Amino acid sequence: MFLADTRGGGELPLLQALVHPASPTKGLYTLKTIPQLDFAPCLNYSYQELAAHICAALGLSGTMLQRALERYNAFAQTAPLKILKPNLAVQELYHGPTLAFKDMALQPLGALLGSLAKESQEKFLILVATSGDTGPATLASLAGLENIKVVCLYPAKGTSLVQALQMQTMDAPNLKVYGIEGNFDDAQSALKNLLNDPEFNTQLQEKGFSIGVANSVNFGRVLFQIIYHVWAYLEWVRSKTLKFGDFIRVVVPSGNFGNALGAFYAKEMGLPVAKIAIVSNANDVLAEFFNTGVYDISHRTLQKTYAPAMDILKSSNVERLLYALFGHERTKECMQNLDTQKRYTLGASELEKLREHFEAISCTDAECLGYIKQIYKDFNYLIDPHTATAFKALESLKSPLPSVIVSTASWAKFPKTTCLALENKPAKDDKEALEVLAKQGIVPPSCVTDLFKKPPIHTEVLKVAEIASHIKAWL
Repeated sequence: MFLADTRGGGELPLLQALVHPASPTKGLYTLKTIPQLDFAPCLNYSYQELAAHICAALGLSGTMLQRALERYNAFAQTAPLKILKPNLAVQELYHGPTLAFKDMALQPLGALLGSLAKESQEKFLILVATSGDTGPATLASLAGLENIKVVCLYPAKGTSLVQALQMQTMDAPNLKVYGIEGNFDDAQSALKNLLNDPEFNTQLQEKGFSIGVANSVNFGRVLFQIIYHVWAYLEWVRSKTLKFGDFIRVVVPSGNFGNALGAFYAKEMGLPVAKIAIVSNANDVLAEFFNTGVYDISHRTLQKTYAPAMDILKSSNVERLLYALFGHERTKECMQNLDTQKRYTLGASELEKLREHFEAISCTDAECLGYIKQIYKDFNYLIDPHTATAFKALESLKSPLPSVIVSTASWAKFPKTTCLALENKPAKDDKEALEVLAKQGIVPPSCVTDLFKKPPIHTEVLKVAEIASHIKAWL
């Protein structure tokens, strides 16, 4: 299987694109064609068998993949489906080592990258920028692997304390974490600039390193995000409350759009999905785009919200969607306009095509808190602030379709917000919030409370202009 450059810069074999994801056009590698699959025979598959089946259809198979998929054996559960009522289910994607959905893709991808580095005897520097969940998941996936070093960038004041501690306390000699002055968009832009900086790349090569990424710039992330959408559907059918062939709606809290893109690919492969509902927070550029066809960040400044992983204005995976729907020439035109004018506009027929697949809504911070409290009251079920935004979509986008909400993280990563929602009074910090919640019998996994007992190792905070020199000095 070859992947295509979204801006027309040629093709690369899938495995090569995983380890060398930087495109010569500054585009992204993506599926050139989307295979059609019959998922009915998969009803009796385990999660790993389903993953192997879908990966094989995309040209990835063999012993290396099987070893990568064995990473799921260490999960407490693998993407379980909780059915709240006959037409509503929640897929819990947060039972991996860092309690967030990013583990679902990064655990097998990290194993693949480790195997490829060992097999080729190449040394790789893997860069990752995070809004809070990708960073810990990448570090956990790649810690201690031979021939791989990892640099993680996160906004120093843009994550929860638990998320920050997950990164700051990560102890392995091949890992380095830097807070940066700025927001996630600044971190992601810095990463992309390093990927495409000839001088930086030459200096890395002189040190014997090739550069790679674990962000969703790397198609491997999206590949493994297709699988759990299919699994959710099959699980629902296996529960006897959904018939195979019945259409559903998938509701996705969205930031960088990789999770929703995985649902789109699953739909195009043949999964019976009628609509994919995109939910934004106050940074509602995606809601505006899917409702109007205008992607405009020229007048926006990033707002910090209770759902920080969604605090993103430039959702990079939308580029892959544009390619799938409109081809590389139109995609390149839109991306150039976004770079130069901070906006682009789809035509009426293009918007109509977009809306065949997607609908969108945004959710305020006050509504987010309200849904956390309401769902806990109604179902004795505790959700994180990102998942809470998805319940706004159910209320606003009226539809008789059975809906599955993609639950992206454990509430325990956001105890301060959870405490505010349930107790209606702010805690000083995450640690105090956990103590307040514990008095109500709400106890997090031990891996969260253990974080507060570990000394932070990675405490440096850099200006964007300092990143390259610090990375070179560390290497």
